[in-house]
Amino acid sequence: MSRKALLIIDMSNDFVAENGRLTAGKVARDIVPYIIETADSFLEQGDLVIFCMDAHEENDRHFELWPPHNIKGTWGQEIYGDLGEWYRKNKNHQRVTFLPKPEYDAFFNTDLESRLKAEGVDEVHLTGVCTDICDFLTAYGAYARGFKTVAHKKGTATFTDHHELFLTQMEQIFKTKIV
Repeated sequence: MSRKALLIIDMSNDFVAENGRLTAGKVARDIVPYIIETADSFLEQGDLVIFCMDAHEENDRHFELWPPHNIKGTWGQEIYGDLGEWYRKNKNHQRVTFLPKPEYDAFFNTDLESRLKAEGVDEVHLTGVCTDICDFLTAYGAYARGFKTVAHKKGTATFTDHHELFLTQMEQIFKTKIV
């Protein structure tokens, strides 16, 4: 029996909260109820829910490109708002995982691939921020490792005007299904 995994990407205070250090803003806050509803559905169906979260050191070279954000152990790296509440309520569930990631692609230098394969996952669902950065590159990471990909239009957002463009790119390049 094949299984699915819901990846909730970078829904941190720094990326979502109004006063986050690199916030995507209101569009990111607006997708929270959809992600919670989807996460509930995945658990009810016996599938996985994985919070993939940027995890940077204070002097990370990543900050040569971006303002400091998602520094390990800070308020900025915590899961945002009601989604954070959902995680705290469900974090001990055997099918809920928090996965720190050092780069845009949640598969890069993490054990995500082996976790998914160990659970018989063949289809990865993408939600979170940012559509044109971490979501897009995680779609590639999944595709490159042989997983089918599904991007949730109502569950992804970005701080640029490239949301639709990158969903189309996922669909055309990685054969991602857009729902």
